[in-house]
Amino acid sequence: MVTGATSLSLVRDELFATMEEAEQSLEHFIIDRNNSGLLQQAVENLKQVRGTLRLIELTGAELLAQEMLQLATDIPVGAGEDRDSQLAALSNALYVLGRYLESVDASRQEMPELLLPPINTLRLVSGQSPLPESFFFSVRLDHARPPIEAAVREPAARAAEARRLRQMYQVGLLGFIREDNASASLKLMARALGRLDLLFANSAGGRLCWLGSAALEAQLDGQLLPRQSRKQLFSRLDRELRQLSGHDAYEPPRVLLKELLYLVALAESNGPLASQVRETFSLGSLPFTDHLLEDESQRLAGPGQAVMRSLSSAIREELASLKDLLDLIERQTAPAESYPNLHSLLGKLAKTLGMVGLSSASSTLHAQLSVVSGWSVEQLPEPQALLKLADAVLYVESMVASLERGERFDSRPQIAQPGQEAEAFANHQLTEACIVVIGEATAGLALAKRAITAYLESNGEKLHLANVPFSLMAVRGGLRFLEQDRAAELIGACADFIQKQMLEGVQMPPEQMLETLADALTSLEYYLDGGAILRRDESRISVLDLATESVRALGLPVAA
Repeated sequence: MVTGATSLSLVRDELFATMEEAEQSLEHFIIDRNNSGLLQQAVENLKQVRGTLRLIELTGAELLAQEMLQLATDIPVGAGEDRDSQLAALSNALYVLGRYLESVDASRQEMPELLLPPINTLRLVSGQSPLPESFFFSVRLDHARPPIEAAVREPAARAAEARRLRQMYQVGLLGFIREDNASASLKLMARALGRLDLLFANSAGGRLCWLGSAALEAQLDGQLLPRQSRKQLFSRLDRELRQLSGHDAYEPPRVLLKELLYLVALAESNGPLASQVRETFSLGSLPFTDHLLEDESQRLAGPGQAVMRSLSSAIREELASLKDLLDLIERQTAPAESYPNLHSLLGKLAKTLGMVGLSSASSTLHAQLSVVSGWSVEQLPEPQALLKLADAVLYVESMVASLERGERFDSRPQIAQPGQEAEAFANHQLTEACIVVIGEATAGLALAKRAITAYLESNGEKLHLANVPFSLMAVRGGLRFLEQDRAAELIGACADFIQKQMLEGVQMPPEQMLETLADALTSLEYYLDGGAILRRDESRISVLDLATESVRALGLPVAA
């Protein structure tokens, strides 16, 4: 028997007619909730839909129909407002199922992963736990990882190191959950897991850290989306790390390992860890990417981010036209029709900016409309008024540019009141200067980390470190300029360690000490990348606490 996407055409008409009947019955029941016949008709239709999908073996669609049927069966006649969320979830699920089946019928290709969002929505409103992203993913979990070498540590020392590294992981995890510079957060988490892998090498705990590191590498290199399910996944991993450090006979949950492997398979990362894991578990390429899933999900559910990007692009084109008009007016070479065109373009832009959520930019242009309405060839604008309009346009342009680049809200120009656009733009310029300083400091830290790695790999060749103390002192100066005295002190302590212990010392410091130094630099790098400096965010102070702990572990005195 031919099943799946190829057989959908055989039952298409009857299936869609039944789904339409279910949708109509449900819509009428939402209006008349005491009509038991309408609810029963919807339930019978859903049973028929489920049966048909089971017959042709469309697994994902059948599961969605089953969840719909279960929820519809649980809804009582006379349902009150407390059931509104369930009824809304049912209506949406029916809509998405129809769109999905139309897509399968047209492409002859199944993608059940697209149905997980509506399935989980139904499960959540029913009080059930959501299905994992890896639900439709199959993999054998009993493959042995390649053995690695690691230094033997005393139990007490290992436990203390594990606690410090878990704290590092938690700091990065918090940033990832908040979507506060996801790249830097993921790097910090990966650093911690990589160190923990060496600490618990060739054990079940080490295997968990190995797969977790590969998943983080995939999340970062593969540019996977920061979905809520992935935030929850890496949070569960943190809870397992607590169990790992306290139990010698620890065994990680198999479902957790499967989810980590799914991320590796989804990302197709070329990183060393992800490649190793993919080879070990014989992970083939999935027939979709994360971004394809997102785009297709949005297409099934309605308009998404693509609309916003198109709008911002159109706005930039209109801003360019606006600037051209202003240039002509300033040079007093503008034809008569330029002035009404300017007024019309300002009004149109103001409305569009309001539509995309840039209310401050919209208000800025709207405030100029009354001024511009009086301009003409006979009534030329005053130079001061023209300058104010130019300031407003520059402000709006910077807001739109940051929106198009997908910048965080804190990186965009400050919201300005009408008439204060010049000041807001100047503050934005100062912020951008600070960003340059932070960028240079981050580059200096990255250079120092690479130099330490080269020093370690060359068995203590000091030439690699020749410029590192100078670079770190430059970073310290930049941090003092930004009034980050505590971070500057920690950078200075690291520079002193490198100068005295590594450049001037006779013997190469122990590898563990060099790793601790790298931990300190990684924490400081994360602090800079995380944007806490620009926001004056005191909640990120734990990052400096982490760096302080690492510096003290090197035997260096630093202030609390």
